[in-house]
Amino acid sequence: MRSIIDILDLSTDELSELIATAEDIIAHPDRYSEVCHGKKLATLFFEPSTRTRLSFEAAMYELGGNVIGFSEAQSSSAAKGESVSDTVKTVSCYADIIAMRHPKEGAPLVASRAASVPIINAGDGGHNHPTQTLADLLTIYREKGTFENLTVGVCGDLKFGRTVHSLINAMSRYSGLKMVLISPEELKVPSYVKKDVLVKKGIPYIQTTDLTEVMPELDVLYMTRVQRERFFNEEDYLRLKDSYILTPDKLTNAKKDMIIMHPLPRVNEISVAIDDDPRACYFKQVLNGKYMRMALIMKLLKEAGTI
Repeated sequence: MRSIIDILDLSTDELSELIATAEDIIAHPDRYSEVCHGKKLATLFFEPSTRTRLSFEAAMYELGGNVIGFSEAQSSSAAKGESVSDTVKTVSCYADIIAMRHPKEGAPLVASRAASVPIINAGDGGHNHPTQTLADLLTIYREKGTFENLTVGVCGDLKFGRTVHSLINAMSRYSGLKMVLISPEELKVPSYVKKDVLVKKGIPYIQTTDLTEVMPELDVLYMTRVQRERFFNEEDYLRLKDSYILTPDKLTNAKKDMIIMHPLPRVNEISVAIDDDPRACYFKQVLNGKYMRMALIMKLLKEAGTI
């Protein structure tokens, strides 16, 4: 039974296939409105979410399926001490596919070994968020027309930012990539990401604390929030939370066709004054996420022989 825990579980050919399916869904939604008729998606969210959970639910409903699940651990038997393995074994009896978010790294992998239906990792701690990366990839592809020869800047919390880690992994497989890593010293990309991905694959990268200095180089700027929920110390969070705030004046030297992305929710990282800038793509990302989740749900259910 195939599950998707890490973006690297999907080959570049499969990513291209999912993008092609998503673009066909965008062009011909009626063709897909009954593909998952009679099928159920379970959303097991042990951690708060708005976009990801509702995106999965909207995706399944638009495929003609149904949704069951819970939106916080306290409303599940996890509050009684039930293990992740037992939870997914139980839910596998009710659903055809499961989307799971959990605050602990590795929990969806454990779940996938216990479940009898496909598991999609909807975010595990500071580790991975593959379906956000699918949304990111469709956005980059639709806006730039390619994944090759791009300079991608990631800015903000690069230490705990699972969306950043997944995006670096995904983009590392395309030629001509250059990464620009912009963060406070305390929130730098973990050394294992640099060593196992960037250095191992010979991808040129620079690390800096200065967003303005590198702005003219960027084809893609991926902003992230400093995540209060990942900090053990409130003082550290308050000191770092407004490290980077993107305002119109900071875009003065940016490329006219640079795209601005953000996995959302934003707090202060991007001024609302930028929302009307044609380079702003973060709400397009939200919509693209739904289409890519539709494509992934269909792919996994087809592979499982369920549809």
